[in-house]
Order: sequence, then C-alpha cells, then structure tokens
Amino acid sequence: MGLSIGVDVGGTKVLGGVVDDSGKVLKSARKDTPLEGGAALTQTIADVAKELMQDFAVDSIGVSAAGFVSSDRKTMLATPNIAGWNGVDLDFELRSLIGLPVVIENDANAAVWGEVKFGAARGKNEVLMITVGTGIGGGIVTDGKLHRGAFGIAAEIGHVRVVPDGLLCGCGAHGCFEQYGSGNALLRFAREAVQANPSAARELLSFGDGTIQGLSGSAISQAASSGDQLSLDAFSTLGDWLGAGIASLSVTLDPECVVIGGGVIEAGDILLTPIREGLVKYMPFARMHPFPEIIPALLGNDAGLVGAADLARM
Repeated sequence: MGLSIGVDVGGTKVLGGVVDDSGKVLKSARKDTPLEGGAALTQTIADVAKELMQDFAVDSIGVSAAGFVSSDRKTMLATPNIAGWNGVDLDFELRSLIGLPVVIENDANAAVWGEVKFGAARGKNEVLMITVGTGIGGGIVTDGKLHRGAFGIAAEIGHVRVVPDGLLCGCGAHGCFEQYGSGNALLRFAREAVQANPSAARELLSFGDGTIQGLSGSAISQAASSGDQLSLDAFSTLGDWLGAGIASLSVTLDPECVVIGGGVIEAGDILLTPIREGLVKYMPFARMHPFPEIIPALLGNDAGLVGAADLARM
C-alpha cells in the first residue's frame, strides 16, 4: 500500500502528516486555523497537503474534522465550531485544489480508528473512544469496523442528554453529556470551587495568572499534580460524570475497552482513577458481568490524522 496524507482540523491548528501503512508519521506540517473558516479553511487544508506532497508521492488524502459528516464521507453537514462549512462538499472542493481522492471523516471517528489500528486498542474488535476536550467526542468500532450509522452521524455521544432541563449546550439542547464531562466542565467545576472557597484557592490560582478568569485546563492539571485539593476535587467530579456516562454507554454497546483521549488525558490517573471508580459505582447490575477496560489513548495529537490517512486508503 502507498503513502497517504492525514489532515486533522482543530480549533487553533490544521495539522497534516504523511503516514505509511504501519501508522508511522513520516513528516508533519501545520498552519493556523483561519477564524473565518469556509473557503479560507479549505484552502489551508490544501496548502498543508501540497507542502507535504512536495517530498512524498501519495495516493490519497483523509481529512479529520469536528462535525457531522455525510454517509458518503464527502460533505460536512454541520460544523457547530467552524464557520462557513455547513453543507460544504469538501470532497469536490479539495479535489479541485489538490487533484487527489479525498475522504472526510469526523475527528473522533478518525481518532478511534487510529487507536484501533495502531494505538491503545490495537487488536480489539469492540471499542468505544471518548475524546475529552472543549466538548466530548465519541467513536465506535464494532466487529472490527468503524460504526458510522445510517446517516454518518453515529457516536455523537457528547450530545446524549444526561440531565433533564440541565445546562444549555451549544447544540441547542439542554443537559448534554459534554456540559458535565468535558474540559469546559472541568473549568466550571474549578471556578465554582474558587468562588465558594476563595481562601483555599490561592495555590490553584497561582498556576494561572492569579485570577479566576485566567484559569486554564493545563493550570488545573498542574495544580492537581502538585496535590492541590480544589483541583483534585474538580477532576474527581469530572471523572464521576464520565464514569456515569460510560456505564450507560457500556450497557448499550458492550465494548471490550473504552479509550480516553483528548487534551484532558494529560492528567493521567488523576482523571482515569475517578472514571474507573465512577464506572463501578453507576454500572447497572454492577459486578454481575465483565466491565470494559478504561485505557488512555496512545497516539495523542496524531490520532486523528493517522486514522484519517488510513481510512483514505480503504
């Protein structure tokens, strides 16, 4: 099999890589994500691909992006966090710019495929992946195949409603899973703790700029690693929500393992331990059947581009 290019479109960067059939990234290129989205973003993807094509002969290109992708993997149906891409036929537009076959895939779908083929879930046939970042993404592999559903929009688990009449989500619904189990939720938990107990928050705030507005996910992770109790409590709350959600998804999908990816996974066992504890606490018919293993992703920021590149070969 020949070489392929994977391009992962994120909120701040467009990251591309030439990937061989063993999942190895031979060369990478990146550009900033244009805030205006639309045609400018499509051109940026083409520019990244063309830069990589200068040094390598490639057969196909896979693009990983957040949003709803059509069942034929050609059109971005809806992109809540990318301007000007709703209903865009990216396959046609990118082929016109690049001159090679293009496959479009949801970013979490691409990530789970990368982890199953080359990463933490290699060799497993029934896998659920949850990407914990600004929101929550999901990917499902069943019987060794990527599950996309009838219309290409399966595994949008971040928008499963977990709290009736709960917090308003960017999708327009109330009480979605990602409002309670995401990186943004971690920030909210930490900020609420600071407001409730300012005198205990000095250490946590010192990892940012000293203000509650200056708190970031990485600052909370650093504080938790140093033993700060408010930060540890925020991670415990986040893990509890994730464990509860995984318990419900497990009795629906019955996966061998659940791969946890996304930026928040940098916290390691500070997050994974409360997730595992929450899974046991909330699992229906607990201890009467096997539980899925909770494992951290291995491919990091390359998961989406590696998975997209491999899917483009198929």
